[in-house]
Amino acid sequence: MCIYMYDVIIVGGGPSGLMAAIAAGEIGKKVLLLEKGKKLGKKLAISGGGRCNVTNRLTQEEIVKHIPGNGRFLYSPFSVFNNEDIITFFEGLGVELKEEDHGRMFPVSNRAQDVVDTLVRQLEKLHVDILFERPVAKLLMNDEKILGVKLKNGEELLSKAVVLAVGGKAVPQTGSTGDGYPWAERAGHTITPLYPTEVPLLSDEQFIRSTELQGLALRDVAVSVLNKKGKVLVTHQMDMLFTHFGLSGPAILRCSQFVVKERMKNGSKPVDVVINSLPNDNAESAFQMLVKIMKEDAKKSVKNVWKGIAPERWLLFLLTRAGIEPNEIGANLSNEKVRVLAGLLVSFTMKVNGTQPLEKAFVTGGGISVKEIEPKTMASKKKTGLYLCGEILDIHGYTGGYNITSALVTGKIAGMSAALHAKTIPYEPVEY
Repeated sequence: MCIYMYDVIIVGGGPSGLMAAIAAGEIGKKVLLLEKGKKLGKKLAISGGGRCNVTNRLTQEEIVKHIPGNGRFLYSPFSVFNNEDIITFFEGLGVELKEEDHGRMFPVSNRAQDVVDTLVRQLEKLHVDILFERPVAKLLMNDEKILGVKLKNGEELLSKAVVLAVGGKAVPQTGSTGDGYPWAERAGHTITPLYPTEVPLLSDEQFIRSTELQGLALRDVAVSVLNKKGKVLVTHQMDMLFTHFGLSGPAILRCSQFVVKERMKNGSKPVDVVINSLPNDNAESAFQMLVKIMKEDAKKSVKNVWKGIAPERWLLFLLTRAGIEPNEIGANLSNEKVRVLAGLLVSFTMKVNGTQPLEKAFVTGGGISVKEIEPKTMASKKKTGLYLCGEILDIHGYTGGYNITSALVTGKIAGMSAALHAKTIPYEPVEY
């Protein structure tokens, strides 16, 4: 027989864990935050290019649209705590925020560390106990409920509620190494298959292997992923980059999860990706434009007359693909070849054969099934006293403040709910 030592134990000191610890502390309960590393908020400190994109100011509907992995689950948590509440929360703690393109919210200081330091100060103010370098070995539980955690050093810490905020498997250098999945499984939860999202794509195309386009950036292009029947699964119009291994850049990262899912369906075969360099044109309008420009300077070489339509390296590459000699005079060029070029400009199709591994991804796809989570409290439907939040859940969004919004919202609700649950349980001996 043992006595409860804590009301709430939070495992993991990332965005959702910090938020959970603060929320539990605000209710005045005895809270312990366990972090297996030496620092809190490691992923926060490097997020947003070191500036920390704390949330997004778009409407809730738009935010959900930008979270293709079970974003709809968040409608209910948003009724308790949402993106506007995140802004109010940080500004209330003295972190001044500014809005940038597409609703992204950053600290005015442009320093992610300011966000981390503010959260840590708040933990200290609320007298939350913090233990570093304390990796958890397993959850302590009986048939009915959670009883605490056992550390890898053999120490057992009992509590009335436990919040799992240990992250996924992406960016492992921050401590996200997938520790929580087996613990959640043992508590009765289903783990949907894990896969990388927001991750560069790999390609075996000859022009990739030869690195002839390596380092070439295409601005504001429309990138589409096709299924095996040639139907467009998704299109993102943003910047992209050719690399020595394949493709990267914002448009590619957003498309990556659709490549992964299509390969899951098609038996891991290559997937077609289409690049439209002229997103406002189709093949016919691109053809008409090329002809018009060419006629204006019919005696010039086509590489000079079409200069500016696309980056030079890309244009020269496509000219070669279309069977057009770059120094050819426009007046001598057949309409047939111009049509081929127009087609390539608006629909250059290439094969991708996968992504970089999960460890290289920004975000983990898959995780604890949201069907097994109570959305307004983040309580486990499988084990009383267990609460789950952040990237360990099967929720994932695009970059742009969407994943961190999910982490902070679910963290806040999990911590608050765990503390309110603890209030209902007396400090009495427990059997385990």
